[in-house]
Amino acid sequence: MLDTGVGGLTVYDALRRVLPEAPVIFAADFVGMPYGKKTEAEVAARVAGLLGRMSERYRPRLACIACNTASTIALGMVRDVLEIPVVGTVPAVKPAALHTQTGTFGMIGTQATIRQRYVDDLERDFASDKTLLRIAAPDLVDEAEAKLRGKPVNLGVVEEAVTRLRGMEGGNAIDAVVLACTHFPLLREELGALFGSDVALIDGAEGIARRIVHLLNGQEFERSGPNRFVVTGPVERAQGLENTLSERGFGAPETF
Repeated sequence: MLDTGVGGLTVYDALRRVLPEAPVIFAADFVGMPYGKKTEAEVAARVAGLLGRMSERYRPRLACIACNTASTIALGMVRDVLEIPVVGTVPAVKPAALHTQTGTFGMIGTQATIRQRYVDDLERDFASDKTLLRIAAPDLVDEAEAKLRGKPVNLGVVEEAVTRLRGMEGGNAIDAVVLACTHFPLLREELGALFGSDVALIDGAEGIARRIVHLLNGQEFERSGPNRFVVTGPVERAQGLENTLSERGFGAPETF
């Protein structure tokens, strides 16, 4: 599993619930962080290059791009490069469109994710008769990273994003919100408190986990030790994550 930072641990958590015996290597690309503020060309080149080198070193049976931004930009390229199944994480537009009763739902993502044609296509295919309101809230990534390190969340940052989405034309009718960044479910409690109980917060982690299980169906696994957590750049970038990683069955962070 590859993500820029540790938001992809929300996908890892979902996978552990349905496939606990599978050994996992989680790669946090701290050097490339954040993808959401990079150009499409930069993201595509970095993700394809990293996963190519990681595939050669670790020989995985499957790769998961546990990042919405990277998936919406680079999924096709990575599938062309690797000879193993590659699962992406894409915004949960379809389930949100099925859930909404008002016909209006929102999306919170990074700048790069919300402008992608991939998202336009999802909206056309699954929500053509609905209203989808999108905002970029990249600062939520930093708050999610801080929360996993045991630091307090700046609720003002969360409130600003919620207020901005609600303030769009038709925003008061929103009854579902797509969390279009794997970091954002880490702030589900804070976002839920501000949106209210009548707004469903929807992400794709469970669906991604089911897809991985399907692709690995019938394969046997043998765990030889704790799962591995690797980082790009100095291993000190993982400082503060000790409890988070230990609780999830990872060993000490390693440098890729």
